[in-house]
Amino acid sequence: MGINMKIERWIRNWLTGRLQRVILKGELSGWREVTSGVPQGLVLGPILFNLFITDLDTKSGSVIIKFADDTKLGGIANLERDRDIIQEDLDDLVHWSNSNRMKFNSEECKVMHLGINNKNFSSKLGTHQLEVMEEEKDLGVLVDHRTTMSRQCDMAMKKANAVLGCIWRDISSRDKEVLVPLYKALVRPHLEYCVQFWSPMFKKDEFKLEQVQRRATRMTRKMENLFCERRLKELGLFSLTKRRLRGDMIALYKYIRGINTREGEELFKLSTNVDTRTNGYKLVIGKFRLEIRRRFLTIRGVKFWNSLPREAVGAKDLSGFKIKLNKFMEEMIMMG
Repeated sequence: MGINMKIERWIRNWLTGRLQRVILKGELSGWREVTSGVPQGLVLGPILFNLFITDLDTKSGSVIIKFADDTKLGGIANLERDRDIIQEDLDDLVHWSNSNRMKFNSEECKVMHLGINNKNFSSKLGTHQLEVMEEEKDLGVLVDHRTTMSRQCDMAMKKANAVLGCIWRDISSRDKEVLVPLYKALVRPHLEYCVQFWSPMFKKDEFKLEQVQRRATRMTRKMENLFCERRLKELGLFSLTKRRLRGDMIALYKYIRGINTREGEELFKLSTNVDTRTNGYKLVIGKFRLEIRRRFLTIRGVKFWNSLPREAVGAKDLSGFKIKLNKFMEEMIMMG
């Protein structure tokens, strides 16, 4: 791995010779040497873990994603030979786990088949037949086998309404100076967490999310009988749909010009048709047969990105881009 042996000896010296004891009701046990593990809270823990699993996917022909102690393996399986490749990769993972004495919890391992015409091939992890799931929560986002994200919208709406109910019951003040900051800090994050991934794909789901904000604005004194648009204007808010559009543009800037350009090269393709009328970073708009694909961030935000002025996308940093983006969208979005 190219690690200097002085660093290896320093780490070894840091972890060797540690002692611990137990205190129970004022009584002390004897000292015992710590023979494994890393002291909790040190940055050394995740560093060593990442080094330990760095060769987990060296033989894989499929896509492997690692996050902390979760591992995801995925691939396209239209034919039986595709299925065999995925199964071989699963077998390699089992072999790695046995060799490194870090076995997967097979009972917690699941498989999800995505796509309307998926052949739903079965898979095994060792001798364990993987259970097929129609939906699974991943990093707080509920993903279903249809990838419509309707279930995630329902879950986000339920959480946001629950918090909003607590505010209604426990906060006596109905002044906007009190309720609006509480809504922004405690309720709206549930409606916007990781939304670049699960942005609602249907009008009915957009309406569900907007209803939460409408309910919150009606709670404010002197706002009960106003139209929704007037309430939002008075409270310095705007629709969640337009907030998502701004968030999409910030995400695209990170992929095209910001800190995630390496990933952006795989997700987006710069257009070769560049002239003085474009912003200089015009993206190719992909064509897809399925409507659901058009709702992905890599597709839905491209058209608006291409319409941004040159001075916005040409900003030297993210903060400068946000300022210019806000100015460009000031007739569409009021920043709360």
